[in-house]
Amino acid sequence: MAHMEKVVKLENIEYLTDGNGAISLGRFGPARCAAVAPDFDQGLAMLVRRPGESLLELLQRLDAAIEDAYERDIYADEINT
Repeated sequence: MAHMEKVVKLENIEYLTDGNGAISLGRFGPARCAAVAPDFDQGLAMLVRRPGESLLELLQRLDAAIEDAYERDIYADEINT
């Protein structure tokens, strides 16, 4: 049986990091592990890693939050709440 890897596309993170902004992972303020995504104008998303959440799951949530910011003007801030 051939080994099949699950391909995960993080298209919004890719768009952001292709010259429109950045992402950062690590400690932010009181959050021991968080993912932050600013573009040149504003912070799009600041997410705190949940207990038991994998890094991939955090990045998938970040990708969805970036889409919410761009498409629906919904900005996630789990750090400063």
